[in-house]
Amino acid sequence: MKKLASALIPSATGDFRVTSYSESDDDRMPHLVIMHPNVNFDDTPLVRVHSECFTGDLLGSKRCDCGEQLHRALELVHKEKGILLYLRQEGRGIGLTNKLKAYNLQDNGLNTIDANHQLGFDADARTYDIATYILNDLGVRKIRLLTNNPRKVESLKKGGIEIIERVSIQIVPTKDNKDYLKTKKDLMGHFLD
Repeated sequence: MKKLASALIPSATGDFRVTSYSESDDDRMPHLVIMHPNVNFDDTPLVRVHSECFTGDLLGSKRCDCGEQLHRALELVHKEKGILLYLRQEGRGIGLTNKLKAYNLQDNGLNTIDANHQLGFDADARTYDIATYILNDLGVRKIRLLTNNPRKVESLKKGGIEIIERVSIQIVPTKDNKDYLKTKKDLMGHFLD
């Protein structure tokens, strides 16, 4: 894993420095670091580790809370001069095609976990070793982690990242995602009200 390129990107939220990371120089879908241009690496920055969700992030899908979390996280990261890691782990690591298949199974009554199992996958196949590597490469050792996911907290701690505070990022449930959020809370242990 190595840093490939970096550029300043003005956005509707504010200016961000976007840096790509990959194992291959010709990777067309690298992991991304999206950070405030004046982040203080020696301080304890606010950090969001966000896994790619095409349907939520780009289409604004109401089936999940991913897109809303991403946009709220970008606002907070800009406001607090923090860092957002955008990891290419679509569909909890099963990829977009399998995620669409899982949606069809969910439409037939399965929850998100059972749908993944029906397709032969773990409930959550993501790993956060990449996030640990990138944070270490940036020289970030202590963070305030913006997450509801206990696996992220545990994984980053195991990787040597000191989490000073876990900051909640909750989205108001809708009729389209309330069962999804309930599954995340009840069966996956997410920190949700």
